Amino acid sequence: MITRTLLALTAGGLLAACQPAIPDSGSINSGRGVGFGDGTFEAEQRARDAALANDSIDSAIAATTPAPADGSAEATAAETARVLAATRPGGASTAGAATINASPSNPPPTAVNAVGISNENNFDAVSGQRSIQDDAARVASNRAQYEVIQPEALPERTASGPNIVAYALQSNQPVGQQIYSRIGFNKARKFERACSQYSHADQAQIAFLAAGGPEKDREGMDPDGDGFACDWDPTPFRRAAQG
Repeated sequence: MITRTLLALTAGGLLAACQPAIPDSGSINSGRGVGFGDGTFEAEQRARDAALANDSIDSAIAATTPAPADGSAEATAAETARVLAATRPGGASTAGAATINASPSNPPPTAVNAVGISNENNFDAVSGQRSIQDDAARVASNRAQYEVIQPEALPERTASGPNIVAYALQSNQPVGQQIYSRIGFNKARKFERACSQYSHADQAQIAFLAAGGPEKDREGMDPDGDGFACDWDPTPFRRAAQG
């Protein structure tokens, strides 16, 4: 029994000796993986980002750099290199800031408006050109040129026919109430024939009043005798006058 136990322990020790070493996961860099503990990865990543940034700037500058006058590839490369050197840190600069000097092929833009802002509102500047008395004289001269037009009375409207608005306000009977006598036959047929001549009831009422209405109704336009022809309604005019 003791022999078997010793043999089992010996075999277990031999198997443990054959296992590969496991990296220490209890250090301060735990969980970051192999190769992150010495800062190599961070340094390589910073170097790669800087290189990509420089390449992007170089490409943009090379694409926008104008070609020299001779147009040769050597001159273009030299012009691009000069611009890149001026924009790179440590290149040609003034007071620590990167600058690009204008070349004959890339002159500085000209000013669109070199006059500047008007000094009309600057009292010190204007006072040297004219005095307060001069301004007062100019205002008086401008006022003398004004032409004042006095209001006049409106012309009176000439009556070209019966005024249905005035008739609506002067009468007070409701629609359908007989006020005037109407005698005759075939009132409905005469009403339809007379009113079909007008496209609007206002036109029919004007013609009715012009022909002697409301007392007379020779055309049969007011068969119920309320004084309103062809279903004309004075209510909207009355409401407008009442506000």
